[in-house]
Amino acid sequence: MTAMARDFRLPDLGEGLTEAEIVKVLVHEGEDVREDAPLLEVETDKAQVEIPSPMAGRVEKVHVHAGQTVKVGQVLVSFGEASATPGTKTALTDGRARQAAPAAGARATPPPAARVTEGPVPATPATRRLARELGVDLRAVSGSGSGGRVTDEDVRAAVAGATRPAAVAPRAPAAPERHEPARPAVERGPAKPLAAIGLQAPPLPSFEQWGPIERQPLSHLRRTIAERMTLSATVIPHVTHFDKADITDLDGLIRRNLEVARAQGVTLTLTSFLMKAAALALKGHPQFNASLDPAAGELIVKRYCHLGVAVAAERGLIVPVIRDVDRKSLLEIQRELGALAQRVREGKATLDDLKGGTFTITNIGALGGTGAIPIINYPEVAILGVARAREEAVVREGQIVPRLLLPVSLTFDHRVADGADGARFAADIVRRLEHPDQLLLEL
Repeated sequence: MTAMARDFRLPDLGEGLTEAEIVKVLVHEGEDVREDAPLLEVETDKAQVEIPSPMAGRVEKVHVHAGQTVKVGQVLVSFGEASATPGTKTALTDGRARQAAPAAGARATPPPAARVTEGPVPATPATRRLARELGVDLRAVSGSGSGGRVTDEDVRAAVAGATRPAAVAPRAPAAPERHEPARPAVERGPAKPLAAIGLQAPPLPSFEQWGPIERQPLSHLRRTIAERMTLSATVIPHVTHFDKADITDLDGLIRRNLEVARAQGVTLTLTSFLMKAAALALKGHPQFNASLDPAAGELIVKRYCHLGVAVAAERGLIVPVIRDVDRKSLLEIQRELGALAQRVREGKATLDDLKGGTFTITNIGALGGTGAIPIINYPEVAILGVARAREEAVVREGQIVPRLLLPVSLTFDHRVADGADGARFAADIVRRLEHPDQLLLEL
């Protein structure tokens, strides 16, 4: 009797994401794939990620194509029984291959009472990757997320439960990073309207009456950015405070320590000092490290400091997040920032890299400009903008001297803070930038 086809649907990707755009299909119909082999590349509101196959088997039907937008729960691929002999490698459409089984001893043994589920396990791609790295069988993990979804915490708890009675099992060596050729341009589907937020704009005139035009569909990421910026500008009353920081001493400190930092594999930049100064200033001004819950009439103050940094990528502006910045040294921050920015530009950032931020910094100094008024990254309540530092004539102790001045702008939600609050917070950041020696010592 022929086995019934098994459908794989777009899983719940977490963080309120409801849809994704198919960037690339990595398998063909009739091909045998193994569990966790690359299946699809998708672009969500947050990042471009690779979705692994949740099961082994033959691909009976691919229900999606590049450029298509799919909803959570929509069928992506249908599987039948595999015809390949177990223990062999399975070739993939882009020439990649994966071994059938991990090295002996690499997989943590689940507790005796753990259940084992049949069929695909609901989990995000990032959680699946974590499970592979820790050697955890997702089928033996009880999911605590919505709809039984397995979370990162469930995977870590499974490892802790499996290894508590005995010595920790050796971890399988991490797979070498893949260096793939640049992806060809994706042919996108028809354009879709942006989600309606607030008042509707009047209809556009017929531009064709004045000359030739061309209509270009927005990419999934560009459409998402447009919707989120409209949301932020519509529901948040923005106010911006401008200031300048004298970073002459800070610039000298960075220049003097460039080689020392390079010897430790780090390239010092102004952004890491901005992050450290902002994180420490947030301790004294916690209302800027918060989110407003209008329905409850409450300010949700976060007792952690995860800072987002705006990174300009080819696909658009992306904001990766570095966690616990207030508790890390400048070298740790710079090392993480460099690795994270590289992953974003290469399209390898995960959803976990892009969520959980409490405050955002956008540094456009490399592109020039004398100032900017950035839009708040909703649901945060403030964002720090930085333009290019320039030498200016400054009067110090009765003498006109050249100093390097950095324009900064703090844009914040006027519902949660007044102008005086914003001025004090910005001044606190400026003070720390102007005394870099103290900044190095302050935790």
